[in-house]
Amino acid sequence: MNDDNRDDIRTVINVIDEFDYSTQTDDYNDEFKKWRRTKNNRFAFSFQTNKNEKVYIDGKGFVANSALDDEKEVLTRIFGVIGMAGLLWMLSYHIIAKLGIAAFTLLGFDIHNDFFSSTIYGGSTEIAAALIAVPLIQIIIPLLYVHFRFRLPGKVEFMSHLHNNFAMFGAIAMTLIICTAVALPTAYSSDSKEVYDYFTSVNADVSVWDQSEFVIYTVFDVVIMSVLTQMFFCGAMFAVLRQFGDPFAIFMTALTAGLLSQDFSEIPVNMMIGLVAAYGMVSSGTILTAISVSMVYKMYNLAILVIETDPTEKMPLTRNIFMIIMLFAGIIIFTVYWFACVRKKRNGIAGFSSEFTTWKRFVHSVKTFPYSAVALVCLAYAAVGLAR
Repeated sequence: MNDDNRDDIRTVINVIDEFDYSTQTDDYNDEFKKWRRTKNNRFAFSFQTNKNEKVYIDGKGFVANSALDDEKEVLTRIFGVIGMAGLLWMLSYHIIAKLGIAAFTLLGFDIHNDFFSSTIYGGSTEIAAALIAVPLIQIIIPLLYVHFRFRLPGKVEFMSHLHNNFAMFGAIAMTLIICTAVALPTAYSSDSKEVYDYFTSVNADVSVWDQSEFVIYTVFDVVIMSVLTQMFFCGAMFAVLRQFGDPFAIFMTALTAGLLSQDFSEIPVNMMIGLVAAYGMVSSGTILTAISVSMVYKMYNLAILVIETDPTEKMPLTRNIFMIIMLFAGIIIFTVYWFACVRKKRNGIAGFSSEFTTWKRFVHSVKTFPYSAVALVCLAYAAVGLAR
């Protein structure tokens, strides 16, 4: 290579080509690059310039185009959309869903709700239907919103190529360790515990597993909600943020998941599960890993709650044995994963460096409106719940 070519490489900036594409498949990379190069794509960080080229601006003279300014502008647009999606998440749960229940009440159905709490009253069938409909409305509206705003290719929005089996098992192992470490019997959300308490109180003489409504709700909560939730956080939201590096995308999706729980007892746990889900997805190459993490998390919670329905004196021992078994299983599987992948640096994480430091990028993002407003409302709602 001659000196002229070396000078060209040093002076030309192309953020698309500088991204580390080695962690994903060629099909994924081609679609991701194509999306980022799409003309008039307001959510793609596609800055390209030659440092030697300058433009004249009145009052400033000749100045070079700045990748930093372009990065800030794109981040502002992206977090404007994510903030709006968070607002839709909250409105769907606190207003739209409750108005829907009120409408069914007026139509004569045996179901009632209180706008100032999450409690639902009425017949068992109607309540089970509401417990399924409300979360569906809450997740589908913001999910569709980010999908149609970002317009990512399907292969990019939903990673689907498993290239590291160990990473999937490693993510599940980390989930088991987290579930035990945070003592979920006390950290489980009040709203979710209220749901299962309802089913166990319908008939104290009958096992909850003999209730078809309980079984249907459990399948919905563990399977369907895990799929939809990860499609929202680890789908379009993660994909559009990974332009700025996987560590940033992993942390911001986890932070958003934690805030939207609107419960101080859940925020740390949801953030940790979000971190593991996103990290596992990138490391393994498929969103199925993130879905598996969410399912394991929910099944662990369910197992603890079902164990605690045992009225005998053996319940504490049974619960503790279960937690110890899950903890050791997690440690053993994670140890295998560590030596097979992490130690050999096969984690599949793509980095990104720019003039914008990670801390400044984070501050700029969370300050963007309406993301900042939604975050404050979530914290305020969590504080109100804590004060009850």
